[in-house]
Amino acid sequence: MRPVVKTTSSVTKWQDLHQLKVPNAAQLDNIKTHLDLIILALEAIANISSDRILQVAKELELESLVSDRVALWRLRQSNPLRNSSGGRKKLDVEEARGLVLIICHLAKQEGELLRRAVNLLEQVTQQNKPPHHTSLLGDYLDKFTNFYEEKMIETKENNPSNLQDIALKLLIDLLFYSGTNGHRLLWLAILGGS
Repeated sequence: MRPVVKTTSSVTKWQDLHQLKVPNAAQLDNIKTHLDLIILALEAIANISSDRILQVAKELELESLVSDRVALWRLRQSNPLRNSSGGRKKLDVEEARGLVLIICHLAKQEGELLRRAVNLLEQVTQQNKPPHHTSLLGDYLDKFTNFYEEKMIETKENNPSNLQDIALKLLIDLLFYSGTNGHRLLWLAILGGS
């Protein structure tokens, strides 16, 4: 089912995503994971709540895809890395497109925070200091790691160093997704990453 998208910016971006390559079934499984991890990073850096995600879905007129907390939970549970025995295990292309628009809208709203965090990351990297030595990055990394360990299945790759690398890469990616063409960048990234 195609959602009704009425805002001019949303319509343009929605149409733009429809012109890009459509993922195949195998790619959709990896896309589920990628999108859920990006949302996890947003939650960790900006304290994004499910209510805020639902508000953005409403603003973008994507309620037909993400109508309530249960629908959002089921979309997130479609991630095969989620520590869950229930939920819906299928994510369709329209839902993936909708999540891309929601993520990019949230990233744009948090653009200043994302820029500050990435600038701080650049500074500590140049100074050969660990990111945990700054409160903003330390808090983000701790929250991301805690969220990840709480919500995802345990694998041998879940060591603190790998999770820190994942979190920092997602933080940098979010800054790119906050830009004007963030939806295109994210869509192409999830297709390329799958």
